[in-house]
Amino acid sequence: MSNGLRSTTGNLNHLGVVRAPSKSNISYINTHRTHELFKDLYYSVLDRLWQKDTHFRKDLGQLKRKVYLMDASIIPLCLSVFDWAKFRSTKGAVKLHTVLDYDGCLPVFMQITDGKVHESQRAGSYSFSKGSVVVVDRGYVDYSWLGDLDSRGCYFVTRSKVNMKYKVIKSYQSEALMEKGILKDELIELSGAACNKYNGKPLRLVHFWDSTTGNEYHFLTNNTKWKASLVANIYKQRWHIEVFFKHLKQRLKVSTFIGTSENAVMIQIWTSLIGILLLKYLQKKAKYDWNLSNLVAFIRMNIFVKINIWQWIDDPFLRPPIKGKKGQLKIFAD
Repeated sequence: MSNGLRSTTGNLNHLGVVRAPSKSNISYINTHRTHELFKDLYYSVLDRLWQKDTHFRKDLGQLKRKVYLMDASIIPLCLSVFDWAKFRSTKGAVKLHTVLDYDGCLPVFMQITDGKVHESQRAGSYSFSKGSVVVVDRGYVDYSWLGDLDSRGCYFVTRSKVNMKYKVIKSYQSEALMEKGILKDELIELSGAACNKYNGKPLRLVHFWDSTTGNEYHFLTNNTKWKASLVANIYKQRWHIEVFFKHLKQRLKVSTFIGTSENAVMIQIWTSLIGILLLKYLQKKAKYDWNLSNLVAFIRMNIFVKINIWQWIDDPFLRPPIKGKKGQLKIFAD
């Protein structure tokens, strides 16, 4: 990192930096600088650039509610080097517990723990506003937590557990539903221990056939008024958080770490989040139709080039010169 900055041959003055810091200086500064600084900076930039902006919904346009996608992702680490990141007996890892705002697909909440902490243990860490829709995988199915969401006026969409015990109150089937992949639309009541943990209200179980994958899915929700096809479509949007984790790990290189301490890892994760926030902001504002991976690659190539960022982001490629009337230039004079 230090040598990379030193090799920029004078371009650092444009950043207000007279001399590139040495390796020992960078190490000392980051050792004595808490990751909370970068965490606070991320949320500050998110509030200023992103949350106050308007976002177009390609899907779910008819749903006039806030939609949140909740999931966790593991980043493997070497336990002998990162001895604080407990996961398994011979493996280390950190886990990113994340709540993604569907409008803009950026985290409004992230909690970083060691790999042993289960998703359901952190499910209640974020307080969702009344009327919100929370989309989670079945790893988050804790009936006490789902009951708490329902009591606070929130809606949830998830997949049912294989061993879920219930009794059917009503069941709907029709050819019109079958054409949309809906095998059954059931109103159910939980039984056994699950019923005691939940608040006793009826739930809805939508049996959906995905013709693309050839798989059958069972979606559980506490909303009894939505169309069954909408319930399936809401859960389908959960793939956005998978895409986000992929971009974070592959495009921002959050898979290999410069430092080995807990603070160093946290700093790198939060600065990467700031980076992806700024990249997505540029991508949204640009007139050119950028793919995020291409935008990352081209910014990396041009990071120290003296150009107007807004002009470049709108029109990144030079136009070929117009051919003059003289034709091809001669190498040697006559």
